[in-house]
Amino acid sequence: MAKRKEYAKEFKEEAVRLAQESGNVSETARNLGLHLSILRRWIIEVEQEGEKAFPGKGHTKDDELRQLQRENQRLKETRGRPLD
Repeated sequence: MAKRKEYAKEFKEEAVRLAQESGNVSETARNLGLHLSILRRWIIEVEQEGEKAFPGKGHTKDDELRQLQRENQRLKETRGRPLD
C-alpha cells in the first residue's frame, strides 16, 4: 500500500498564498506538482480556519477530545456514580 504523502504546514501556506496571488489555482497546483483537489482543499481550510489551519496530524483536536474525556470522568467521579 502506498504511503500518503505529507506536506509541511509552511509548504501548504505558501501554496495557498501563491494560488491566491496568481488567481489561477490550476496553474499553481501544476507548478507545485500537486493535484488540484489537494490545493483547493487547503485553500478552503485556510478560509475556514485562518491561523488554526493545518494543525498537523490532528493532534490539536485529539488533545481537546482527551481533555474533555478527562473532565467528564472527573465530573462522574465527583458526582459519585456514572451518568449513564
